[in-house]
Amino acid sequence: MLIIGLTGGIASGKSTVAKMLVKKGAHLIDADQIAREVVQPDLPAWQEIVDWLGETILLPDRSIDRVKLAGIVFNDSAKLEKLNEIIHPRVADRFAVLSSEIAGKDPDAVIVYDIPLLIEAGMHSGVDLILLVYVSPEIQLERLQQRDHLSRIEAENRLSAQMPLGDKKKYADAIIDNSGSINETAAQAEQFWDKIMQGGC
Repeated sequence: MLIIGLTGGIASGKSTVAKMLVKKGAHLIDADQIAREVVQPDLPAWQEIVDWLGETILLPDRSIDRVKLAGIVFNDSAKLEKLNEIIHPRVADRFAVLSSEIAGKDPDAVIVYDIPLLIEAGMHSGVDLILLVYVSPEIQLERLQQRDHLSRIEAENRLSAQMPLGDKKKYADAIIDNSGSINETAAQAEQFWDKIMQGGC
């Protein structure tokens, strides 16, 4: 079993690269998806968030209003840290369970951990190699504004809550530069896959 820690930053194109690796045969475990699952109504993390921020954080169906929550935590580093303390341990536990299930069915599996905050959350120590999806700060800011319909200030606030992609390079065993076309990114993903299949990286 090989565990790849796939990381990057918001709007860097991580999900695009993850899909490319899945097409090659990798098993994907998506941190964002699990983070949504662990805060479903009445689960422990949901209850902690409601106790902390009150029921005004809820939508009519009692699920957490993710837009409102993002607006609160991305403008306050202490609140973001508290949210991460609630969610990250539960996400990590779920990763361990899912990895064990995959390994039980396929001992030679390549598992991709798609984790935006892989390094910030300290989860990089639990992977075999780190793959960073990189774009320049200017492109990242522009893509984030377009994707989430944010003002420049709002986008800058979200980016400032994460470690800069340039700082993540020193942790990476391999880097895919997603600044160009989708075909250029796909070619790099193909090269990366071929290399790990040959025991490289």
